[in-house]
Amino acid sequence: MARFGDGLVADVDLVRAAEAAARAARMPLGGHNPDLALVFVCGDDPAETARALERAAAAVHARTVIGCSASGVIGAGRAVERRAAASVWAGVLPGVRIRAFHLEVIRTPQGMAVLGLPPVDDADVLGIVLADPYSFPADGFVEQANRTVSVPLVGGMAFGAAGPGSTRLSLDRRSVERGAVGVLLGGPVGVRTAVSQGCRPIGPPMTVTAARDNVLLELAGMPAVRKLERVLAELSAEDQALASAGLQIGIAMDEYAEDHDMGDFLVRGILGIDPARQGIAIGDVVPVGRTVRFHVRDAASAGDDLRSTVKRLREEFTAVESALLFSCNGRGSHLFPDAAHDVSVVRGVLGVQAVAGFFAAGEIGPVAGRTYLHGFSASIAAFGTCTDRST
Repeated sequence: MARFGDGLVADVDLVRAAEAAARAARMPLGGHNPDLALVFVCGDDPAETARALERAAAAVHARTVIGCSASGVIGAGRAVERRAAASVWAGVLPGVRIRAFHLEVIRTPQGMAVLGLPPVDDADVLGIVLADPYSFPADGFVEQANRTVSVPLVGGMAFGAAGPGSTRLSLDRRSVERGAVGVLLGGPVGVRTAVSQGCRPIGPPMTVTAARDNVLLELAGMPAVRKLERVLAELSAEDQALASAGLQIGIAMDEYAEDHDMGDFLVRGILGIDPARQGIAIGDVVPVGRTVRFHVRDAASAGDDLRSTVKRLREEFTAVESALLFSCNGRGSHLFPDAAHDVSVVRGVLGVQAVAGFFAAGEIGPVAGRTYLHGFSASIAAFGTCTDRST
């Protein structure tokens, strides 16, 4: 008997697809009811999506179920984008404490507050969060969680086909339209996490010598825009084309490393140029003295980074049994020849069958011990027997 199973079914009848995917996820479990199940549904009609989430939750017979609507789903070695389909992941986790939650946002005199997260203690080892991008401040929540929650978080932002108000989340058999849902796992669960950001560095590492808020004003003692122009001028024609299509910037995670190369940076988007100050606005705040490096993204570098990331993750286990995969909706067939690229790599390198997840509108996962909200990444939680035997 396996401890984990997954199923993916595409069908114009979304409720029927969800029930069939739940049955497929249960099949490897030898008749045991799973302790935890995750359900992901891709559909155009929010009401039908909610019914599909509820039907899968009923059919999988798990102690705890969370789920969300998505622009695409992953499972059974496949990936389906932008058409009716459902994916279900199920796990038998004996002795594991599972606490489900619904996070809601309220206004206070001091600003916004997030309510609903259970108290985290030393027994907790992982949190999984699925959030509505329109009503839940995931970036702020993750930043706050780094200060108050001592466990890594993985997950992603759900998708609503009709915009604000059309996202659907589920908690057990209950449909939720706002906020976020999730679980905290504690006790004897062998789990490790990883994030593949899928970018390749270009140009030299540079010290931030002047900055204000999220605007880099000077890099290596030169106005940031002038430094960028110099870096671009020295690139190959191929890399110049990639940079023009979407330049990124990486923030070094370890200032004391002798070399800063692929995978050593937290990658953030470049938002625009501040002509008056010759500055570069980015999607983060970087203090003076930090090291940064420009990055580009293409299918080859994204694939290489995912494979190397998953190989490092595999080394943390004596045996891997399953994984959850939260892949950016800008990956899949938008980046690779095959929508199933990421799940194929994860299954192949980890050597497991049960890998399921969804294409997210923002991925949650830890880099260098801190949890972040990412873009264009693949966030992974792998389950099995870890090498240090601590979990």
